[in-house]
Order: sequence, then C-alpha cells, then structure tokens
Amino acid sequence: MANHSSSKKRIRQNLTHRLANRYYAVTTRNSIRKFRGAEKAEAEEMLPKLSSMLDKLAKKNIIHKNKAANLKSELTKHVATL
Repeated sequence: MANHSSSKKRIRQNLTHRLANRYYAVTTRNSIRKFRGAEKAEAEEMLPKLSSMLDKLAKKNIIHKNKAANLKSELTKHVATL
C-alpha cells in the first residue's frame, strides 16, 4: 500500500474516474445496442444524439477518436441500409 499522501489521493481519484468512465462507456454501449434494434424512423432520430455522445467520449479520452469515427460511420451505414 502507498505511504505518500499524494499516492493515496491518486488511488482515490483513479477509482472515481474509473467508475465515471465505465458509466459513460456502458451507457454508450447500451444506446448503440438499442439503436441497432430500432426501426428506420427511430434510428434516424437517434443517430445525431448517438454521434454527439461518441464525440464527447472521444473528447474526454474515454474511447479513442478513431474508434468513435469508425462507430459513427458504421451506424450511419446501418441507417442507410434500413
């Protein structure tokens, strides 16, 4: 276990950040799952919100920016094929 107060604080911060990041990642995965099961009209309505969510996650470094771009591309193609 860490002895320095700054190390203890860093451990506490890491736990808090990890939980917050997991919340955002799980919420996004659930939204994508719901999006893929939606009808065309509903999916078209959800696409801008989902794209915005992915951009925000990439901006906060929760997911990589290329992963966000790949997901947005894949989801846009999915809407086009419905």
